[in-house]
Amino acid sequence: MAIILVVDDEVGIRELLSEILIDEGYDVRLAENAAAARAIRSELRPDLVLLDIWMPDTDGISLLKEWHAAGHLNMPVVMMSGHGTIDTAVEATRFGAFDFLEKPIALQKLLGTVQKALKHEKPPARAALTLEAFSRSAFVKEFKRRLEQAAAKTPILMLRGANGGMAEICARTLQPPRAPWLDLSAVSSALSQEMLEKVSGGILFVPDLASLGKMQQMNLAFAVDRLERLNLQLISASAVPLCNLAEAGWDSKLLGRLGEIWVAMPSLAGHGDELPEIASLLLSNFVERGEVPPRRFSTGALNALRTLTWKQPSESSWNDFYALVRNLAVTSLDEEIAADDVARVMPRDGGAEGEAQSLLPMFDQPLREARDAFEKLYFEHHLRLEGGNMTKLAERSGLERTHLYRKLKQLDIRLGKRNEE
Repeated sequence: MAIILVVDDEVGIRELLSEILIDEGYDVRLAENAAAARAIRSELRPDLVLLDIWMPDTDGISLLKEWHAAGHLNMPVVMMSGHGTIDTAVEATRFGAFDFLEKPIALQKLLGTVQKALKHEKPPARAALTLEAFSRSAFVKEFKRRLEQAAAKTPILMLRGANGGMAEICARTLQPPRAPWLDLSAVSSALSQEMLEKVSGGILFVPDLASLGKMQQMNLAFAVDRLERLNLQLISASAVPLCNLAEAGWDSKLLGRLGEIWVAMPSLAGHGDELPEIASLLLSNFVERGEVPPRRFSTGALNALRTLTWKQPSESSWNDFYALVRNLAVTSLDEEIAADDVARVMPRDGGAEGEAQSLLPMFDQPLREARDAFEKLYFEHHLRLEGGNMTKLAERSGLERTHLYRKLKQLDIRLGKRNEE
């Protein structure tokens, strides 16, 4: 008899789904929040989880990401969502969700999805993109050697000038075959000794130090103290100086240990001829991971990318280029990305100077008002960049969705009707 775990904070929905599924011969367990779901999942491995998105303690997407990062996603998960969160539910498939059900859930749709999920065999995971794929670029090959040399000498290594997906490509380069992997940024509860022991001999990864909350900072400190004992390697990444984190209240001792050995991303300045191949590899990776629709570059687009230059050498140019390629894939209307698309999103001369000019009035304001003004510009900019997608904005800003909505309301940033639902 298949065991189905139903996770929803609404008692009426839990009871209704439970009655239907029990009548169909399933063994049903119920959880009213993420904490109860974690406890049931650790007690017995359910054959299927029906997981609601909005819950009071930890939302369903965060719980899904937590299970995915810890290697606990060894059962199909079907997300449940109201009309206003369908985009979020679809986005959850990136993190391993099998499917999604829109509320109110039709009986036949529920039973059909449950049957398909229980019969589903998870396809073999695609190999992660690593720096090995960029080996035709001499400067990337040199950076890879430097990265591997440093990693061989220390259990704690920081990537400077990268975060998010670009940092993961570098960290995956250092992951031995079949070695465990744990993304600490996806662990929202307290990290335990048992969780670390399960990934012994593997990689602990932090894609963006600046995005970690207080609990995750405590988890990081907990892990750092146990690295050598459990044969773990910590790869963290930051696109901002560690002194900024110190000003934000991070523990100075922890920052000192994280920053002892670091490797800076090489600048893309002066490597225009190699940008087309790098862009094509990144785009293929986005498509394979399901982050963007199927897309390919036209010859004209690749030639346009070749002309992209950075006037000042910058470690963060990789982050900028990574974001630019992803933006092209998301906003292009046709399967083939054209030169006109590149021209539309390519940074224009004087753009950075223009943005700097728009920030000048803030320097005349008191600190609190200046901070609020900057945060409003920041969130409005990234809302436009992500096309209003709140899930992507939450990932980029490092805020939980509930905190993000509260922050946007506090800053009087109006969302579209679809986003507010």
